[in-house]
Amino acid sequence: MLVLTRKLGETIVIGDDIVIKVVDVHGKQIRLGIEAPTEISIFRGEIYDRIQEEKKKTIPPSNTKDES
Repeated sequence: MLVLTRKLGETIVIGDDIVIKVVDVHGKQIRLGIEAPTEISIFRGEIYDRIQEEKKKTIPPSNTKDES
C-alpha cells in the first residue's frame, strides 16, 4: 500500500486519467474529489463490499461433482 500525505487542494494522479483532489479537511474527516472517465465505477469501500456480497448471493454455486 502506498501512503501519501496531501494538503488541502493537492492532488494524486493515477494513470493518465484519474485525479484525486483533497477538497476539504474538517477534523478527522477529509473530502476527496475524484475525476475519472465515466466508464470507471467509483464506490465507497462499504458499498463496494455490499455489492460483492449481493453478487455472491445471485451466482449459483458451481457444480463440484466429478464427472470422470
